[in-house]
Parts: sequence; structure tokens; C-alpha cells
Amino acid sequence: MSFETPKTILLVSGLSGAGKTTALKTLEDMGWEVVDNLPLVLLDRLLNTPLPEGHDEGTDRPLALGIDARTRGFDAAAIVQRIKALRSRHGHDVETLFLDCSGAELERRFAETRRRHPLATDRPARHGIARERELTEPLRRWASQVIDTSSLTSNGLQQEIRNRFAREGLSDPVLTILSFGYSRGVPLNADLMFDMRFLRNPHWEEDLRPKTGLDPDVAAYIMADPAYEEAVQRIEQLLTLLLPRYAESGKSYITVAFGCTGGRHRSVHVAERVARDLQDAGFSPTVSHRNMESAPQDALEKRRPGGPKA
Repeated sequence: MSFETPKTILLVSGLSGAGKTTALKTLEDMGWEVVDNLPLVLLDRLLNTPLPEGHDEGTDRPLALGIDARTRGFDAAAIVQRIKALRSRHGHDVETLFLDCSGAELERRFAETRRRHPLATDRPARHGIARERELTEPLRRWASQVIDTSSLTSNGLQQEIRNRFAREGLSDPVLTILSFGYSRGVPLNADLMFDMRFLRNPHWEEDLRPKTGLDPDVAAYIMADPAYEEAVQRIEQLLTLLLPRYAESGKSYITVAFGCTGGRHRSVHVAERVARDLQDAGFSPTVSHRNMESAPQDALEKRRPGGPKA
């Protein structure tokens, strides 16, 4: 990242105990690059440092800088001037977020966690709170956004950060549509799991057994089941309702799993169908077939035609 390339920078500051760590962790989960307690004299060097391997140089990955009264060389007035310089001389898009909180609530939090205030290690917390409020007042006045966390829980603050600073595409959770076979074990990381064994099983059709749910004749066989279309549509309706809620709650990874007995036919086809329909609805799923390449085995399918479906 060249220093001359305009960059989105969010300066995160505030009172100790007001939630800066939670805010920075939430931004990091949303895809921001986060650096905490960086001395401002090193900021130019940071902006000139190339991105780590695996990051696209052409991508404007926003930068969140955590700065508070514990930062070496902290000077609120100097920080304000540094922000002005970043905007005027280099064209960076710089915002400041200040996390405030009432003194009584901060005292309660320090007492509850049994932590000492960093500016009052040998005195009551209220002395450190008052001193820090005085030191950071120029930053609070300058801040483009202020969040008072006095009545916010940790989850409430996370949601507020996501609402204010989500960037399109950057904070979207990674969505995986997975197919698997129950006979080979259930996936441990699935958020939602759907059992497709109620559909008729292509394994017991001699010409379909060696094929998979990616083959058109296997797909046609599965789709001919009278329960197929209504069931899949209802699952898709449920997913389009739930997936945005998962994203709003801050989940970074969502795995939706579809299982059948062997993991080669029904689950594969339904996973492909649902992923395609979700993509048409504006989602960006990745499809993974855990057991599709496994060899078909009658013993795993357990029941033959004439009895209940396997």
C-alpha cells in the first residue's frame, strides 16, 4: 500500500473501560485491518508497509487505529493535528470514533472486573477516570462519531459498530453450502443441517448408483419425488430469512449442511440447487461436497427398496 494511495482510516479512542477493545475486535471481524496502541510517529511507516501475503494490493482494506491515554506519546491536540494532515495532504478518508461512558458506570465496570484504572494504579478508579476524561476531551470534541456505552452491553456495542461501519462485501460472512453423508459422520461445524433422506434414493437404481447428484439423470430422479419441490422451496425461504439475521449478529462463517445416507446423490443435488438459488437472491455461497467422491457401498445405505427410504 503506497502512502500516496488514499486509505480509509478510523481512529478509535475513548475512555478506558468504555469498550474500545470490543469495538476493535468487531471491526477486525468485519474485515478491517486493526492496530492498537500504535505510537503516531510510526503511522507513516505503517501506511508505507506492504500488505501481508494473500491480501489484494488493489483492495482498499480499511484501517482502524486504537489510540487512548495509554499510547506512548499520547497528546490529544497533536492527534487532532495529525488527523487534519492526513486529510489535507494525503487525501485519506479519516474518521474518528470516541467511546464515552458515564463515570459511575465505569467505576462499576472496574470494580466488577477487579481491574485497576491505568491512570490510577494506586488511587480509586474515579481519579483515573477524571484524569483520562480531561486528557481525551480534545479528541471527543473533534470526533466525527461518539458512542456512549453507558447503557450498552458488549453485544449491543458490537451491533452498533456493525451498523455504523459495515462496508459492502467486506463484512459479509463466508457462506458455505455443504453436502455430506450421515453414514460417514455428521459435520461438526454446521450452523444449520437439513436431512434429505426423506427423498427417494438413487443409490438403489442400478444405472444411477455410480453417478452423483451433479449428473442430470440423477437430478431428474430426485426432482421427480412428489415431496421434493415444496420441501426445497420451504428450506430456501427459511434460509433467506435466517442468513441476514446471522450476518447482523456478527457471524463470520455460516455453514449450511445437507445430508443424505451416503453423501453422493440427494444431498449433492439439493446443495447445488440451493446454492444456485441463493446466489440468484444476492448471496455468495461456496459449495463443498464432503463425501461425493466416496465409493458407493450398499452396506452404508442400510435399506433396500420395499422398506422405508434410507
